[in-house]
Amino acid sequence: MKEQLFEIGRFIKNFLFSIVNREFLIFLFFLIVSGTFWLLMALNETVEREFEVPVSLVGVPKDVVITTDIQDTLKVTLRDKGFTLAAYMYSDRLQPMKVIFRNYTAKDNGRGQVALSEIQRYISQQLYSSTKITSVKPDRLEFFYNHGISKRVPVRFIGRVIPAENYYLSRTLCQPSQVTVYADKALLDSISFVGTEALRLTDFADTVVRKVPLQTIRGAKVVPAEVEVTFCPDILTEEAVEVPIVAVGMPEGKVLRTFPSRVKVRFSVGANQFRQIKPEQFRVEADLSAIGDKASEKCPIYLRQAPSNVSNARLEIGMIDYLIEQ
Repeated sequence: MKEQLFEIGRFIKNFLFSIVNREFLIFLFFLIVSGTFWLLMALNETVEREFEVPVSLVGVPKDVVITTDIQDTLKVTLRDKGFTLAAYMYSDRLQPMKVIFRNYTAKDNGRGQVALSEIQRYISQQLYSSTKITSVKPDRLEFFYNHGISKRVPVRFIGRVIPAENYYLSRTLCQPSQVTVYADKALLDSISFVGTEALRLTDFADTVVRKVPLQTIRGAKVVPAEVEVTFCPDILTEEAVEVPIVAVGMPEGKVLRTFPSRVKVRFSVGANQFRQIKPEQFRVEADLSAIGDKASEKCPIYLRQAPSNVSNARLEIGMIDYLIEQ
């Protein structure tokens, strides 16, 4: 066993110190030396680097609702020698910033703000004397709060929804249909609804359900922050109903007889909604004043009213025969 180990060791020694491998080892040694020298030179130069400092709001009373939370991260750019910046990177010297609620709400006006000067002072206390702060983003920290004032407002869907060909959108349902908004009284009075984030949905023939975030309102908190929106498409069908013709523009003491007395109105409607369509929801008028003094055997008729859930409503005929009776 010892002889085998001796042979292996001698083989490795001969391999490493052969002419070719000796040159490689010499090259590797100088490569490491030059790389180390370059690194030391680089670390000795003055450079800038961005660091992230976590931020948290602490000491919030139980009767206070934070309507717009404080930004959770500061981006601070520091300028110093590479050695020093490396110390910040690989140590916990830069501590998170804790914003104490009571220190910034003395006015009790529903808003707290930490100025840039205070942010810089807090960070500077943790830095070496040679380190300079070149920028801080954002340039201030602010939060909004109230003491539980709220109201319920409806949710309004915002977006572009186009079903597949020969379909139309019969219903859009938001669940919940109302949300609670917390804000100061002046802001609450200006809010009549909360819209969803814009959504685009196209080419669908079956019911689609999406969770959609609600729009953020500066200085307000919306609960919940998202809603479930259901889009219900329905296939379009071509239908018709017979509607009585109503005479308008008649001189007093005269009666207009029309032939026919009823006319077909054609329209497009969802298959599931056709049963809800009644002839009484349409109004067709024969307007004698449109004829005037001109002698004519025909009287024009007009579709004056149609249900909101039908489209492309139109009369089957546009002129009718008529007779005026005294």
